[in-house]
Amino acid sequence: MQTGLTGKTVLITGAANGIGRATAIAFARERAKLALIDNDAAQLEATADEIRKASSEVWTTVSDLSTAAGCSDGITSLLQKLPDGVDALFNNVGMADPKPFGEITDEQWQSCFQVNLMSAVRVTRKVLPLLRERPGSSIVMNASDLARQPEPAPADYGAIKAAMLSLTKSLARAEAPRVRVNAVAPGPIWSTFWSRPGGFAEGLAGIHNMPARQAVDHEMKLRKLPLERLGNPDEVANIVVFLASDLASYVTSSVWGVDGGSIRSIV
Repeated sequence: MQTGLTGKTVLITGAANGIGRATAIAFARERAKLALIDNDAAQLEATADEIRKASSEVWTTVSDLSTAAGCSDGITSLLQKLPDGVDALFNNVGMADPKPFGEITDEQWQSCFQVNLMSAVRVTRKVLPLLRERPGSSIVMNASDLARQPEPAPADYGAIKAAMLSLTKSLARAEAPRVRVNAVAPGPIWSTFWSRPGGFAEGLAGIHNMPARQAVDHEMKLRKLPLERLGNPDEVANIVVFLASDLASYVTSSVWGVDGGSIRSIV
């Protein structure tokens, strides 16, 4: 099937690792051009090298999207490098530090809010004027299965990702018919989001009082995940590419679970 992405420019936040990296490479395979932003300079360049191997053009900017200044300066710098504007935006950057509710400080709530929601708000605000000018443009938000089916931890992350789904629906109505807006809602995906020092796996280790990988396996048993495994970033990337492509030209305001069957409801 033809995705219609050849020559289109896709902007991805949090593009250096995990789902962001896998999605950037997946778009490059469709011959899209990539505009990437992350605060990890070394890994961002490594991702850009992979894209060049796929013979796609790529532009990068290093910036911390957890602050208003980082979003404004970083996205402005990146957009100035692009010769042809933007056709699609993937708001992917995110973080979580799973702790029991009583241990989540006000500072952690604020940090989670800034990274997981306000980065998407600020980046979208900067990029929308360009997207409105491009036929068939789209935005994809990276939410979470926890937005629709909360677990005991992390309460802050799940609540803020639920707000992202509300934002997705609002934007889809506000920007139609010029810009389609959808969300992916990944379940447990084994990436640096989980495996890095201080990441999701270590957080679960503290909650369950067992080694990190054992704690992850224990968590999956508690969730009774039908596919009985963690997903991988490529499996999310495939859905993001679809949602941004001409194949999804009649799809907007939707939430696509990539979760191994974790969501039990019929809606």
